[in-house]
Amino acid sequence: MYRHWSRRGKDVSDLAWVALIPLATLPLLTSDVRFGLASSARVFLGVAPFSAVMGFLTPMLVDRWSGGDPDKAGAAYAVNVLGCILGPLLSGFLFLPFMSERWVLFAFSLPFLVIGLTSGWWLGSADSKRQSVSRSALPYAVAAAAILLLLICRDYDARFVNPAVFRDSTATVMGIDIQGREKRLLVNGVGMTELSSITKLMAHLPLASLQSPPHRALVVCFGMGTTYRSLLSWNIPSTAVELVPSVPRLFGYFHPDGPQLLQSPLSHVVIDDGRRYLERTSERYDVITIDPPPPIHSAGSSLLYTREFYTTIKQRLQPAGILQQWLPGGDAVVRASVTRALLESFPYVRAFYSMHFVGSTQRGMHFLASNQPIPRRTAVELVARMPQSAVADLTEWTGNGSADADLNMVVQGEFPPDQLTAESPQTPAMQDDRPLNEYCLLRKKLGRNLR
Repeated sequence: MYRHWSRRGKDVSDLAWVALIPLATLPLLTSDVRFGLASSARVFLGVAPFSAVMGFLTPMLVDRWSGGDPDKAGAAYAVNVLGCILGPLLSGFLFLPFMSERWVLFAFSLPFLVIGLTSGWWLGSADSKRQSVSRSALPYAVAAAAILLLLICRDYDARFVNPAVFRDSTATVMGIDIQGREKRLLVNGVGMTELSSITKLMAHLPLASLQSPPHRALVVCFGMGTTYRSLLSWNIPSTAVELVPSVPRLFGYFHPDGPQLLQSPLSHVVIDDGRRYLERTSERYDVITIDPPPPIHSAGSSLLYTREFYTTIKQRLQPAGILQQWLPGGDAVVRASVTRALLESFPYVRAFYSMHFVGSTQRGMHFLASNQPIPRRTAVELVARMPQSAVADLTEWTGNGSADADLNMVVQGEFPPDQLTAESPQTPAMQDDRPLNEYCLLRKKLGRNLR
């Protein structure tokens, strides 16, 4: 479009620069939940117009600066690349941790406001330089519309009552309480988890299944801290590894005793990528429990299900240690791929549908994997191996007060892992370079299993 425009000898109005201000803040409007736009429409309407105008103005600036000199054109594009690097760094590490999204967008649009409301002294021909923007009220009206847009739109967290909001260089994290009854953790607007006894089982089931009493445990992905809290109820040194720095700050929001537990000498929270931590640490654990972030097709989540990851975990487990892997459902290909990766990595693997999932169309399941046989125990035998504080933790929310009944729901849901691989026998094991769980949309749209 720019090349066609330039061949016609047209000049670009200052209005194009002023228009960047409302276009830069347009995502505030399209993402405002009060307007109920579909996610695809939010992305297209919020991003495409600004990108189109910038794609028009960038080569124009390069042409005018270089005047046909290739060295100057190269220097101009180098400056553009530098801006592409600095922009995300400034927004992610400097602005977003301290300001809401809309004020960051406004801050980045301010230079366009300055350019658009000046007389165009460096933008165009001599004639355009003599034309003051003050001769037209339209640019000012556009700028006013952008400011109005900034004021009337609401951030995502405005839809909730008294949310706990933290921002850091990795994500925007929110703790919400729906009608005072249902607390949830949101990371960048995506629901991660809620208060559930299932996350408690991710700690108690493997710990109670060990051949001997545990001495050290690790959880990858902190979430609400429920699993970590359950590990600490065994009165053993416990480590939690969390990628997003602000997530552990909400521990006290979800659990009143969270701040006290964080001060315990048994508690150790690490802000790091879970996989990188396991590759670097020299510690060995009796239990490593993993609760990857939902949804199952999240980009990058495959790295917590792959054979390569399990190879690293084996090196960090005690000889009779147990890995607990949570799989929140997925289609036949994902289930088969994750299960096959476990079966190819560990000689002993057991699989259980979690409580409330037996007979359900949702198939959340626990895997226990080890280098040595995992004792088969009844629910009563498992409870007998738990300290009283762990029993109290397990029954905290179930209402029946019976740890036997809670564990029995899981023990009765055991099934052979081969049942999952048989659902898609040609599917390979999940590997770092074959993230099959991240291609569910293609499988769904094409109606076949992509391998």
